[in-house]
Amino acid sequence: MPSTDDNLVDEWVGHNLLGSDPALLAALRRAAPQAVEPLMRYGAELGSADTAQLARDANRHGPQLRPLDARGRRIDAVDFHPAWHALLAMYRRQGLVADVFATDTPGRWAAFAAGCYLHGQVEAGSLCPATMTQAAIPLLARQPELFAPLRDRFFSHEHDPRDLPMTEKPSIWVGMGLTEKQGGSDLRRVATTAAEQADGSYLVTGHKWFFSAPTSDAHLVLARTESGPSCFWLPRYTPDGARNAVQVTRLKDKLGNRSNASSEVEFHGAWARRVGDEGRGIPTLVEMAGYTRLNCVIGSAALLRAGFVQALHNSRERMAFGRHLAEQPLMQTVLADLALESEAAMRLMLRLAEGFERGPNGDHGWQRLMTPAAKLWVCKRAIECTGEAMELLGGNGYVEDGVLARLYREAPVNSIWEGSGNVMALDVLRAIARDPDTALALLDGLATSPDAPVRVEARALQQLLAGDAAALEAQARRVAQGLVLCAQAVLMREQASTAAADAFIATRFGGDGRLIGTHAVPQAAQLLADSLA
Repeated sequence: MPSTDDNLVDEWVGHNLLGSDPALLAALRRAAPQAVEPLMRYGAELGSADTAQLARDANRHGPQLRPLDARGRRIDAVDFHPAWHALLAMYRRQGLVADVFATDTPGRWAAFAAGCYLHGQVEAGSLCPATMTQAAIPLLARQPELFAPLRDRFFSHEHDPRDLPMTEKPSIWVGMGLTEKQGGSDLRRVATTAAEQADGSYLVTGHKWFFSAPTSDAHLVLARTESGPSCFWLPRYTPDGARNAVQVTRLKDKLGNRSNASSEVEFHGAWARRVGDEGRGIPTLVEMAGYTRLNCVIGSAALLRAGFVQALHNSRERMAFGRHLAEQPLMQTVLADLALESEAAMRLMLRLAEGFERGPNGDHGWQRLMTPAAKLWVCKRAIECTGEAMELLGGNGYVEDGVLARLYREAPVNSIWEGSGNVMALDVLRAIARDPDTALALLDGLATSPDAPVRVEARALQQLLAGDAAALEAQARRVAQGLVLCAQAVLMREQASTAAADAFIATRFGGDGRLIGTHAVPQAAQLLADSLA
């Protein structure tokens, strides 16, 4: 009788995440050669069985709210599994929170994006507080009296999980509290109020429907003053060492990762300092959103890679109908399509990150246009493709014992957080309206591509933008999609192998839909061999 164990495939684990990714490794050698060695070590640590167990533990044993201590005093504590803190410590130790602002080393943003991408393939929840903390730094740095005492704590490579005033800790984490139940994405409807005190501080009263990472050392929150919505720095402890008047009413029972905590809170005269000009809170936070949106793209690209790798590994090892799954033509087509989607997302992610390094004197217009478009497209592709990867594992992918279920549950969050798909598409149109010359120059450049499908798409976008302005809003997603596909095609042609670029361009343009695996992929077997070393 044949063994029942001879066709079982364990999850892909115990491999160096960077060393096994030839496309990322080559891109990193080009953009940030100084980061290859440290990220190679980090890739080995992340890919280990021990780190995979940390990710499982952090998500199986999620945070628990303790609103009161044993004597009934309000503490609003959230208890995390030790694995959560171990993951945060790994990320911080690697310098991925703040090194992009602490140094001026060329390639630092590409190095950051690669490290974040590697970490996100293993555990996504820990990217949330790291992203918000990073994005707070350039905002706060404009107010030296607020930032100077905190600078070393932001730039620290040490993780301190203790619930103490910031002055007693070597490092800090920052969360965000923007949305309210009556407003959602419409931040102008903020009902929380902030009253200025004689010493220039404010007392904040109201609520937040989503208050991310509630035990962070401070939060950036939106509250209304007489001048309108304003941004505030609201620490967990007041300057005199007392716990701030923020009550956690409950933790969200959310879809996605279980490792991180999202909450609903009420402010009962919470002490805060204003950040930026009064009444200009939304523009202030929109700038911060540029960084968090980049991280949404990176996080979704990480999910694309993680799902594809698990599916490819399973298909290489598992037999069905007399052959390995990866040897069967239709399976090869689907897997190769996932490989192309993943590589194109990774290359766009790195290009966006490099744009942040170039700054406003570089290609700010391209960055302003492409960041929301990339967030819309890559985040939505992650939802479809993680589902496809789960399907390729069959029932083993559908159960919570495996990593694919966690990837699939996580995928929608980046499409929602920091602006839904419609918000991103409309933001693309706003960027075009604000700087039409940049948009037209970008399309003119794309229209000179050596690849005819790219030229055709660029001209179609030019016609859309030259048409009826009133009708353009309904086509906003179409514009964002076209911009991203053209940009990815150009990046693939410039940086990827000829086979990968040819296959991407042959399968990504045309009006017959985008169901994964519907186009024959040239040299599919070779593409798969090149995708996972």
